[in-house]
Amino acid sequence: MKHKIVIIGGVAAGPKIMAKLLRTTKYESQIDLYTEEDMISYSACGMPYFIEGLIENSERLIVRKPEQFEEKGAHIHLNKRAIKIIPEEKKVLIQDTITNEIETVNYDKLAITTGARPFIPKIQNINLKNVFTLRRLQDAIDIRNKMLESKHAVIVGGGYIGIEMLEAFAANNLHVTLIERSPYLLPIFDEDFSERIRGEIIELTKEKGNVEIVTSESVIAFHGEEKVEKVITSTGRIIDTDLVILAAGVVPNTELARDAGIELGVNDAIRVNNRMETSIKDIYSAGDCVENYHVVSKQYTWIPLGSSANKEGRCAAINIADQFDAFPGILGSAVTRFMNYTMSLTGLTERDAKKLGFDVISSTMTQKDRAGYMPHAQSITLKLVADRRTEKILGAQAVGQGDADKRINTVASALMADQKVSELFNLDMTYAPPYSTAVDPLLSAAMVIYNELHKC
Repeated sequence: MKHKIVIIGGVAAGPKIMAKLLRTTKYESQIDLYTEEDMISYSACGMPYFIEGLIENSERLIVRKPEQFEEKGAHIHLNKRAIKIIPEEKKVLIQDTITNEIETVNYDKLAITTGARPFIPKIQNINLKNVFTLRRLQDAIDIRNKMLESKHAVIVGGGYIGIEMLEAFAANNLHVTLIERSPYLLPIFDEDFSERIRGEIIELTKEKGNVEIVTSESVIAFHGEEKVEKVITSTGRIIDTDLVILAAGVVPNTELARDAGIELGVNDAIRVNNRMETSIKDIYSAGDCVENYHVVSKQYTWIPLGSSANKEGRCAAINIADQFDAFPGILGSAVTRFMNYTMSLTGLTERDAKKLGFDVISSTMTQKDRAGYMPHAQSITLKLVADRRTEKILGAQAVGQGDADKRINTVASALMADQKVSELFNLDMTYAPPYSTAVDPLLSAAMVIYNELHKC
């Protein structure tokens, strides 16, 4: 008899589980995926670039359509919200979001991939029209349509989405004000790098003069009749606007799991083991709703990223199919950009490493990303962080108009291999003038730390 597998959630991890199960030919199962949206399997990470206009058609963000899964034997249920899990009976209550009818669905194994949702700050009149969050593809369509008829925009939050939306609006000649309550943009970086990022964004937009960055202030109210017209900050600043983007972070969608008695962890994300199993037998979870094991800190954290969601989904599917796979954990590797300026990091920052008790040593340097005489050489600033006692690499950050991200990817490989500084600077990296300097900037940073440690 076929096992019945039920998947709740349909953006990244859920469709990944389904796709991998369909490819696992030795495991016969009935697969049903339920999502409260009217589509599945789209690239949420690509939405800012659709809004900007780099991607002309929103359809291009759809990775797979329901019929592509249906043709292979899976069952896709759109506009269906899971409202209750009954683990002792292996049942899920599903509500139709259009008719409100409720049905009971049985399962042998269940996967919760409910993702995360935007954090909504406490702001007066937050329900005015033209105040947007960016979570679903329809949000992106609505924001783009409004942007094309607007002259002013305000972004609340200076994280990844905030920076990407800043680029989108600035590129479309809106006057944009970004408001971040902390003293720094992208506060996930060390403060010195956050300051570099702010300075570079201001420099890149200086000619147009259409970007304003406000830090150490909070938004306390929106004013307008039916639609937002003004933004009021904690210092009394009043900003005229045609639309607002709330990009103040995200929170995991775990209320369904919590009410079912599933153990939660950091930030109320679902706690899973390295097989993506929850605390209740035959219930798995993956994606932005689960907590993560950090490979460097050896502690649990919550860093929702699309790259991790896909890998976790694959791992969950293999184990659901009664095979074995173990997800090793995450480094928090991430990258974004503003225009042609790249911002990337992996592992621990210097600040976080110190908080965790490491005896930190770091090196920061600015060099060209390829031979300086090459016509397209650009500067990158790189910080490498290591532990003085063990000489192990802990993390890295890189920013610049050159190839910053490829250096971070190299460090990510070194972190997964638990390398020491000496092992990193002895890497036999490729070299040719169009691609790197004879001694790559990353290797130079490693050498500086090694020389300091060994006084040579």
